Amino acid sequence: MAPVTRLLGGEKYMKKTTKRRFGALVVGLSLVAAACGGSSDSDSTATPGGELEGMKGTMPLVNLSAEFKDGLNAFWTAAGNTALEDYSYAAESFDSVMLVALAAEAAKTDGSALAAQIQAVSAGGEACSDFAACVAIIAAGGDVNYEGASGPQDMNGNGEPINASYGVLTFGADNRFKYEDASYVLADAPESDIVPNAEVTVERKGDGVLKIGSLLPETGSLAFLGPPEFAGVEYAISLINAAGGVLGNPVEYVQGDSGDTSTDTASTTVDRLLGENVDAIIGAASSSVSLTVIDKITAAGVVQFSPANTSDKLSTYADNGLYFRTAPADKLQGAVLANLIAGDGAATVYIMALDDAYGTGLADAIEANLTAAGVKVVGKKIYDPKATTFDAEVGEIKTANPDAIMLVTFDEGSRILRTMVEQGIGPKDKKVYGCDGNMGNALGENFDSGK
Repeated sequence: MAPVTRLLGGEKYMKKTTKRRFGALVVGLSLVAAACGGSSDSDSTATPGGELEGMKGTMPLVNLSAEFKDGLNAFWTAAGNTALEDYSYAAESFDSVMLVALAAEAAKTDGSALAAQIQAVSAGGEACSDFAACVAIIAAGGDVNYEGASGPQDMNGNGEPINASYGVLTFGADNRFKYEDASYVLADAPESDIVPNAEVTVERKGDGVLKIGSLLPETGSLAFLGPPEFAGVEYAISLINAAGGVLGNPVEYVQGDSGDTSTDTASTTVDRLLGENVDAIIGAASSSVSLTVIDKITAAGVVQFSPANTSDKLSTYADNGLYFRTAPADKLQGAVLANLIAGDGAATVYIMALDDAYGTGLADAIEANLTAAGVKVVGKKIYDPKATTFDAEVGEIKTANPDAIMLVTFDEGSRILRTMVEQGIGPKDKKVYGCDGNMGNALGENFDSGK
């Protein structure tokens, strides 16, 4: 049977017609491995040891075009920043801004009513990927279907993508992975998950000037995601303003740090952004951080749009119709990871996950899909990410002696891996898997430096 071609992010992806069902999701394996995301600078940083060699993991990933990466980096470095080494969630951040701006044009307001147009501009109309071209369609009375840098971005009624592309990445002998060696998995939510558009229940009038704030990690456990996310937001705003802005005025921007859940940084930042009368806040990156501020943001009639939240809790959260995300829900990644682990022949798995909404949610999704696939989960340890050592937790994994170990972590994952290597159950001894919370070359850098 001929392979099926699917368009993602402007690039053709080949998907096998044979599909394997995991839980409620259908996952199709891609047939291509192509350049994606990383720069040559990132890939060439060699370090001794190779203790992470063979570790695999997934993250939401598409084959970013050279045009997008070059334009993003040129903009970012021209602003005085260091060239990007990783592009994690850069495109999702870019698309979040584009969707807000197009929705404001469609709604003819920067007030809360723009939220009712976000799903509409993401699907169903005339395809466009350039802001000016999309605005021209709207001005002519047409409907647009924004095709983003991170993929089609066809949104469900609850404000999240109904399909996703994941990259499968493998660490090499230099404790780094190469984006160009990625393979891809396409995952789609089942039809039963498709829901009507949520009603916007808080009215906030606009003033004709779209003002966007960011709530992204300059500090904290996800700070490694900050540069590409800030770059994506600011690059999108620059292109929008170069095309004439929104509602006839330049888009204004206020930057903010989200920190992590160990501080009150996010709440303080949100208070400042709301005080500056922003219309939309891009962030947070962490699902748990978003859950600490979502009520405050949406009660004010302000759109919250995350480029990286994946917790399933946010799919049905009472958000006044004002919360959106360009990152897919964990139920999709859970199926992809289970597919990967089962496909590698593991019969038993131990899951170690951080204790927050993201960690426990993704761990549950992985466990459910592994069980459905006939793979036995011999243990699931939910740990405190602020712990100073992980000897006891890793010792429990060693005693269980699983075929594979699934790590759902943030930056503390490097210390967990160091302990695993010391106890003889590292990636050279066991099948070890990561996820979007830890799969970046920062993991290898932190491991090598002892962080």
